[in-house]
Amino acid sequence: MADSLPALAFLGAGSMGGAILQGVVASGAPVDGGIVATNRTREKADALASLAGVTSIALDENPAGNTEAVAAARIILVGVKPAMVPDLLREIAPALRDDAIVVSLAAGVTLATFTEVLGERVHTVRSMPNTPATVGQAVTGIAGGPAATDDDMALVRALFEKVGAVIKVPESQIDALSTVSGSGPAYVFLLIEKLTDAARGMGFSDADARLMSEQTFIGAAALLAASGEDPAELRRRVTSPKGTTERAVAVLQDARLDDVFAEATAAALARAKELAAGA
Repeated sequence: MADSLPALAFLGAGSMGGAILQGVVASGAPVDGGIVATNRTREKADALASLAGVTSIALDENPAGNTEAVAAARIILVGVKPAMVPDLLREIAPALRDDAIVVSLAAGVTLATFTEVLGERVHTVRSMPNTPATVGQAVTGIAGGPAATDDDMALVRALFEKVGAVIKVPESQIDALSTVSGSGPAYVFLLIEKLTDAARGMGFSDADARLMSEQTFIGAAALLAASGEDPAELRRRVTSPKGTTERAVAVLQDARLDDVFAEATAAALARAKELAAGA
C-alpha cells in the first residue's frame, strides 16, 4: 500500500486544487485524518463529494467551512484565486495547528505575502503544479518559506509525488518554472491542435485526424519515457537521411522554434511578474 499522508485541506478546490485532489485520491494513498475540500458553491462542492474519503464543503451553506477544514489538517493547500489569498489567510490564521504546513497553489503570490499575513513562524511552501496531476503525471515545483523545515518539505514532496514528478527550486525560479511546466500543457495541446488541422487539410476526417495527431503525441511521449534516451537522439532515429521526415523537420527548424519557445516563455514570465506586482 502507498505511504500515508497526513490530514489534508484543500481551500478552493478549483481547476488546479481539484486536479491535485483527484490525483491524490486516484493514487490510492491513505490519508490519516481524511481530506476536506471547500468551494464557494454547492454545485462545485457536489462535483467533489463523490470522491472516496473526501468531505466537500460549500461555503455558501457553511461560512465557517474554511476554518473547520484548517483546524483538522496538517497540510493546507490554498487554491483560491490570487487576489483572494490575503483575505483567506487572515480568515484561517487563528485556526491553524502549530504543526500546520500552508502550501500555496496560487500563481504569482509570493511567500512574502504568506509570511506577512500569517507571521514568520507559520510553515509555508510555495508550489507550482500543472493539470496533468489529475492523471498522476504532473510536474510540480516547490519552494520552502522561511520557517519550512526539511521534514515539511519531505511531506509536501511526498504529497505531490502522488500526482507526478517534483522539482525543488528556490522561490526565485518558481515563476520561470511555471512558464515551462505550468503553462507547458497548453503548448502541447496547441501543437496537437495544429497538427490535427494539418491532417484535416490533407483530407482526413475529423475523427481520424484527431486520432492520428493525439496518439502520435501520446506514443512519442511514452517512447521517450520508456527509452530513457535524449529526445534529440530519438528525433535523429526517426529522421532518415534524405527522407520525408528530414524534409519536414527542416521546415520546422527554419521556422526557428527555439526562438519561438524562448519568446513564448519570456512573455509568460513577464506576465507572471506583472501578476505578482498586482497588475
